[in-house]
Amino acid sequence: MRNRRRERLILATIVLVAALLRFYKLGSNPPSLYWDEASLGYNTYSILKTGYDEHGEFLPITRFIAFGDYKPPGYIYAAVPSIAVFGLTEFAVRFPSAFAGILTVLVTYFLVKELFGEKSLNIKHQTLNIGVIAAFLLAISPWHLQFSRGAFEANLATFFSISGVYLFLRGREKGMYWILSALSFSLSMYTFNTHRVFVPILIAGLMVIYRKHLRHNLKYLLISAALLLTLLSPLVPYLQSREGQLRFREVTFLLDVDPIITANDRIAREGNSMWAKIVHNRRVQFAMEFLKHYGDHFRANFLFFSGDVNPRLGTRDQGLLYIADLPFILAGLYFLVKRKDTTSALILFWWLSAVLPASTARETPHALRTLNVLPVPQIIAAFGIVNLYKLVKRKRIFILLFVSCYLFLVTSYLHTYHAHYPKTWAASWQYGYKQLVEYITPIQQQYERIYVTTSYGRPYIYFLFYMQYPPQTYWEKTDAERDWFGFWTVKGFDRYFFRDPPQKSEEDGGKWLVVSVPGELPDKATKLLEIAFPNGDTAFEIGEE
Repeated sequence: MRNRRRERLILATIVLVAALLRFYKLGSNPPSLYWDEASLGYNTYSILKTGYDEHGEFLPITRFIAFGDYKPPGYIYAAVPSIAVFGLTEFAVRFPSAFAGILTVLVTYFLVKELFGEKSLNIKHQTLNIGVIAAFLLAISPWHLQFSRGAFEANLATFFSISGVYLFLRGREKGMYWILSALSFSLSMYTFNTHRVFVPILIAGLMVIYRKHLRHNLKYLLISAALLLTLLSPLVPYLQSREGQLRFREVTFLLDVDPIITANDRIAREGNSMWAKIVHNRRVQFAMEFLKHYGDHFRANFLFFSGDVNPRLGTRDQGLLYIADLPFILAGLYFLVKRKDTTSALILFWWLSAVLPASTARETPHALRTLNVLPVPQIIAAFGIVNLYKLVKRKRIFILLFVSCYLFLVTSYLHTYHAHYPKTWAASWQYGYKQLVEYITPIQQQYERIYVTTSYGRPYIYFLFYMQYPPQTYWEKTDAERDWFGFWTVKGFDRYFFRDPPQKSEEDGGKWLVVSVPGELPDKATKLLEIAFPNGDTAFEIGEE
């Protein structure tokens, strides 16, 4: 009883640490809202105020049009409470992800207890459950922290999928948990596109691995299956539509024609021989490319040293995992393979299958699209720690090295993340738009028209977000075009016009304001202000004529 009480106290401390790491300066670091975050926030705001999205659609179920990238609805609806309470702010938009990150740490503890039972290590006659260790490793994980601190749909979806696995395992004893598992898995698929592929694979794996338990709870199995199919039924026609396939077509290499052209050219040069048709078959080319992309996600440099090349998906100075995790993961894998039980099968299957959807993309490795790997590395490392601790003779030295290494690595990472990351990579987070809108809003009535550069992407969403522009007015005053692929280009609304270069037309009269990137203000414009990135470089120039 005393050990259990102490374990709960340790777990509560870990959850508190997880909360502190995820909520500290959440609204200001990352240093700005990325445009996807701003889009999620404004669409949530529009739903909250009107019941309609940015494009005037009533309570979308399968997708939000947004930029024409057709975002899953899960995160937007999850953000309604936080924006209702805190207003349309950076903190409110990121709150669901940070909160889900904390809950994921807690669910990981219970998941591991389902997988390993009460397996623990003993320190001076005190036991420490493997679930506590896994929860701790996830709480301090650079991979999980990076995505818990931004409005990343993948992080919320990962919480739902982990919860789905936990509830499925609970259902082995009490079948009613399978109903909750079905609900959690469906929420995951309504939150992030990758999970629409991954979750069915994961469910299939669970049913095969734990097939002996299915026949004992056949009633609840059928009820949960019917519920899952019912909840997912709206997705079927959507995923078959051009809109539903747009994101896949945008990122996948499987539809590229270059491998086909290369294969046909090589076959022709070798006289269309049977051997050439086998060796240079386009299917072989695609399969080899897929295996290469799949293997990219297991590269040591990606996992333990530099992480993702995209600075929004990591600091570039730290891998997705700590280097100290490596020996424990290797040890954990060794001991798991030796077990040869359902727990080992699930953990290994989870990691191997989680990277399958991301491996079809052109850009690999990709930290965001493989976030669904979590918390498997932490579980494996925790299992390795417990087993290594039992083997080593000098246990005090083991504990001292463990604490010292992680204390140094975590401190170093947090210093980089909070002291250097926001200054070095502010431009990658579209820094400057908030400052721009705050400067322009009080003086906008002085100008007939305001021209804003589109060099940095989609400026309109930042004006809608930071001005908290009324959605009904936006629907009436927007000038937007939709291309064949479904992407929307907002040319302007109200007195704002978005173009590159940001110049007025000859027929435009009156006083006007222009916002440009450095060096592109029109010759006749008088410079009023420069907005700088945190590192001192100029982000925007503002002038008038």
